[in-house]
Amino acid sequence: METQTYGIYYDEDGDFLEITFGEPPEIEYTDEIEEGIFITRNEENNEVYSIGILSFKKRTQVLKNILLKFNKKLPSEIDISGRI
Repeated sequence: METQTYGIYYDEDGDFLEITFGEPPEIEYTDEIEEGIFITRNEENNEVYSIGILSFKKRTQVLKNILLKFNKKLPSEIDISGRI
């Protein structure tokens, strides 16, 4: 079974979330698929490398929909509510 590496970066001031999947490709390109939603792909095989979402706190449900759309999964749920 292949082990997947995940990277999660959140900029609280800019309210920007980026999730990466695996090692960065040598050549990549990024498309803005909706306003403020960015998908970066490996140019060689077109695999999704990262998902970026601006104004994430206002659009948390978007992440779940994007993951489903591109057949990506995270190992656990992400709670951005700020509550402990």
